Amino acid sequence: MDEPAAHETAEPAEPELPVGVPPWPGGVDDWPDDPRYDRELLAGGDRRNVIDRYRYWTMAAIVADLDEHRHAFHVAIENWQHDMNIGSIVRSANAFGAAEVHIIGKRRWNRRGAMVTDRYQHVRHHDDVGVFAAWAAAAGIPIVAVDNVAGSVPVDRAELPERCVLLFGQEGPGLSVEAVAAAAGVVEITQYGSTRSINASAAAAVVMYEWCRRWA
Repeated sequence: MDEPAAHETAEPAEPELPVGVPPWPGGVDDWPDDPRYDRELLAGGDRRNVIDRYRYWTMAAIVADLDEHRHAFHVAIENWQHDMNIGSIVRSANAFGAAEVHIIGKRRWNRRGAMVTDRYQHVRHHDDVGVFAAWAAAAGIPIVAVDNVAGSVPVDRAELPERCVLLFGQEGPGLSVEAVAAAAGVVEITQYGSTRSINASAAAAVVMYEWCRRWA
């Protein structure tokens, strides 16, 4: 960036506004008499990235309320390479109200992209695709794999059951052969540019939105 000339005065930077809401106005006697509210947040303000409805609520109260209206779809992600997109997919799963998130493979996963939304989401771990497929079969939930492989159907024209688990792979290699074989069907996102694929977390958000467009 060019430095301002000697006769010019650089404009002062605008102060950054705090995120969230300040402490609850008034004293302790003015606080709401509701067990869902967190007294520390009432006293210090709520800077979390939550919708206004959940301002000042405890984490447990938010999770309990979300449980009342989570959607019927689950999200599953293969975790073989510690892909940083996993956190972003979890964040989208929270935004679109997924019932649960399933991590297949390594138990530890990159949470940075989740922006702490995993605290409000039920996350289940499966050692491998076989264990995950057995869980889905026992629960009676069909697996819908998302990848642009031979035989995949554009998601806007594919059957997308109301109760299902959307299975996503890693950035780059996509889904494993075992994961595709375990799925009842494979869907892809129609593209119009020159690249072969789009970012894994972006693809996940598109497919979740398509489910919500039909069923939410």
